[in-house]
Amino acid sequence: MAWIREQGADDKQILFPSRRGGCLSADAVQHLVAKYAAVAQQTCPSPADKRISPHVLRHTTAMELMQAGVDRTLIALWLGHESVETTQIYLDANLSIKEEILSKTTPINIKVARYQPDDNLLAFPKDL
Repeated sequence: MAWIREQGADDKQILFPSRRGGCLSADAVQHLVAKYAAVAQQTCPSPADKRISPHVLRHTTAMELMQAGVDRTLIALWLGHESVETTQIYLDANLSIKEEILSKTTPINIKVARYQPDDNLLAFPKDL
């Protein structure tokens, strides 16, 4: 917020300008993310085996917004998606949500067996 105040409230002002005052290129953003990911790994080794890119940061932000309860149509607008279905891919890809759902469906320490219908159920189609 301090940086935004310093830059001014002008909508035409670039939030993160390049050294020359223009927009950052995609390559410049990728370079900065890689640079600071390497710096972060010096004090926190866990990102070392992860792929960190601008897209991963964008995806992570979208997932955090979804988990915080922000409506997916608003997230789609923020991401610039033309369709809300594109944003749905982020929800489908979230493994922690899938793990949470699966943990609620299968009781712990219960042997999962193949379903075997009884004779009455198997006889039902014959009676039709």
